[in-house]
Amino acid sequence: MNENLIKETLSTIQDPVNGQPILKSSHLQKLEIRDNEINIVLAYNNLDPNIKNKLNFTILESLYEVAPQSNVNIHFENQAPRPDNPYPHIKNIIAVASGKGGVGKSTVAANLAVGLQSKGYEVGLLDADLYGPSVPTMFGLKGKRPRVKEIHGRLFLVPLVAYDIPLMSIGFILEPEQAVVLRGPRLSGVIKQFLNDVLWPELDFLIIDLPPSTGDIQLTMVQTAPVTGAIMVTTPQTVAVDDAVKAANMFRLESINVPIIGVVENMSWFSPAELPENKYYLFGRDGGKRLASYLEVPVLGQLPLVAQVGEQADQGKPAWLIEDEIVSSHLNNIIERFVYHTKLRNKEADPTRIVKIKS
Repeated sequence: MNENLIKETLSTIQDPVNGQPILKSSHLQKLEIRDNEINIVLAYNNLDPNIKNKLNFTILESLYEVAPQSNVNIHFENQAPRPDNPYPHIKNIIAVASGKGGVGKSTVAANLAVGLQSKGYEVGLLDADLYGPSVPTMFGLKGKRPRVKEIHGRLFLVPLVAYDIPLMSIGFILEPEQAVVLRGPRLSGVIKQFLNDVLWPELDFLIIDLPPSTGDIQLTMVQTAPVTGAIMVTTPQTVAVDDAVKAANMFRLESINVPIIGVVENMSWFSPAELPENKYYLFGRDGGKRLASYLEVPVLGQLPLVAQVGEQADQGKPAWLIEDEIVSSHLNNIIERFVYHTKLRNKEADPTRIVKIKS
């Protein structure tokens, strides 16, 4: 038997839990190819019997096509404990958070994603701000709808793609003017669906744009996914910093323990186009520095208040793509420092575990 052909065949079959190729899936416990025997062991947590039967039949049919003389044995085991990381195909899950709305959190998340992608990383962006989704507008996808794909009887959402970045947002599902009226359990259900029922490809970074402050969405996220770290976004204004402290302290609770990678200060100053050397500190100074000092984390960078950034975002073009030397240099500094401090966090600390909060 051709072992490479058998493995290639298994690479074309998708896992019904995460949509990844079976060959790379964490649910594949054993693959043994010997003489004319192919032995496969798959382990799942309470997989629906109908889905299991369809997966079993798909594997058998595919393998007998390329190895008709083989004897294929597929054994399903119950995987009692949930794995520490149910998303092994996503290397880093990064939360972008703030204490207040209107500080530019979505702008930072969008440009972080586009900037990382332009530097050769595989990046996805999840818009978890269910009440005020910004991704459809900022990426020029208003009114677009994701496709649904069936894998062995289970339905998945296929992310929309802009600038080579897979994207998911509740704004792709609802009408633009439709109000989101959801309470805790339903909010949690949407976030779980966006993490578990979306066909995210293999990613170096999944950036999650969180709603402001703390609440059900943040708690659901850390209970569902092992978050590598969080970025806190603030303006220099004291009221924004004070609220950012509260939001950051949620991540630092002993029961949650998600590292803060760094702070981004937005709207740090304003420079008129005709006087680019002049800086006007409209919202005060050093708010990001004070927040970083309190949290004992680095300032990843500062972003000036530039009208063109908002104008281009409304037209579906992130600021990273604007040919503005000042904006580009500040964003590039933030992205490079983010990558450095994320690698440092992964080198010096253990991987974050899924949070188990007792009620």
